[in-house]
Amino acid sequence: MIVRKSASEIEIMREAGRISARALRLVGEGVRPGVTTRELDEIAEAAIVDAGATPAFKGYHGFPATLCTSLNNQVVHGIPSKTCRLTEGDIVSVDVGAIFDGYYGDNAATFAVGRISDEATRLLETTERSLYAGIAACVVGGHLYDIGAAVQGVAEAAGFGVVREYVGHGIGSAMHEDPNVPNYGVAGTGTVLRSGMVFAIEPMINAGGFPVDALSDGWTVVTRDGSLSAHFEHTVAITDDGPMVLTLE
Repeated sequence: MIVRKSASEIEIMREAGRISARALRLVGEGVRPGVTTRELDEIAEAAIVDAGATPAFKGYHGFPATLCTSLNNQVVHGIPSKTCRLTEGDIVSVDVGAIFDGYYGDNAATFAVGRISDEATRLLETTERSLYAGIAACVVGGHLYDIGAAVQGVAEAAGFGVVREYVGHGIGSAMHEDPNVPNYGVAGTGTVLRSGMVFAIEPMINAGGFPVDALSDGWTVVTRDGSLSAHFEHTVAITDDGPMVLTLE
C-alpha cells in the first residue's frame, strides 16, 4: 500500500532531506586522493548527529556504517573502511540517509576523485541527467513507470546499462515503503501518481551491461562485467504544483 503524506509530514521530510543533503555535500567536499572511505563516513555521521538527526543506514538490517561508499565497479551498498583509500581517477558513489522527527531523507551522488577518464565523466553526467528526467516524470496523473521509462531512455541513449535488480522506493516514516520505483519500464503503465506520494528516485547506471552480483560480505553489489557504475538519488514528493525535491539544502 502506498502511504500518501500530508503537507506537515512532507515538511518534516524536507528537514530530514536538508540534513541528508548537507551530509552528502560535506562528504563530497572531502573526496580527494588519499582519504579513506571510513574518514568520509565520519564526516557524514558528525553532520547528521550535529543537526539533531540519526544516521538512517547505520544498523539498518545490520549495516555497519552511516554511508554506503561504492568504488568504481561497485554499484551500491559498499561498506566504508579504514583500509579503503581513494586514488586519483577513481569514482565513488556515496549514499546517505537521515532520520529526523521520525521521517527519512535519502540521497546519493557519485563523485570524481581527482581527474577521471572521459568515459567516467560521461557516465556521471548521464546518470545525474537520468535522475532529473525521472524526477520530471513525478507528476499528478502520470504513471509509476513513466519514471523508469524516463531514466532508461536517457541512460540507454548514451549506450549504458540500467541496473534491474536494485530500484528506487517509497519513503516516509520507514526507509523503504511501497512502491518499488524501477529505473526502467513502459511509459503510461503502473500506478497512477497522486499528490502526497514520496519516492526515492535513484538510477544506478553501468558503463557496460546491466547484470550485477553481490559480494560475499553480504552487502556490496558490483557490475558483473567489471565496468564502472554510477548512482544518483533524490527524495521527491509529488504535489499538485509538480515534483518537489526534498533533499536540497
